[in-house]
Amino acid sequence: MPLRDDKDITELLTNARTIAMVGASDSPDRPSYGVMKFLQQHGYRVLPVNPTITGEHVHGEYVWRDLKQIGVPIDIVDIFRKSEEAGEAVDQAIAVGAKAVWMQLGVVDRGAAERAEAAGLKVVMNRCPKIEIMRLGLPKVGEAAEA
Repeated sequence: MPLRDDKDITELLTNARTIAMVGASDSPDRPSYGVMKFLQQHGYRVLPVNPTITGEHVHGEYVWRDLKQIGVPIDIVDIFRKSEEAGEAVDQAIAVGAKAVWMQLGVVDRGAAERAEAAGLKVVMNRCPKIEIMRLGLPKVGEAAEA
């Protein structure tokens, strides 16, 4: 079952440090552009993945062709792709040993979610981490929550 409980989502976002964003864009009018910037400002390292702009930079980060190229541990793979294209990103996330896959608002692939869970990954589907961070009032990465 994809994570739905606020406690589980809070734990995932609080423990994550590195997010690979599949479908990241260098276009300011695309949602992924703004979400990436927000996540960076919130203290995450966000590694953009987009084969059409590989080698360029988005918000100061090199754009990778695919997850296999990255070579550093990935906590969350944030998927900004159409539902029918999400499965490939999930399969790559499993292959590189990511800890979780996060399918953005409107992205639903139950088969891919089941594969990820069977491989031991946490799954969030049809949600946006930016919205969840703001809704839950989560502190920046590395900062303690106010008591």
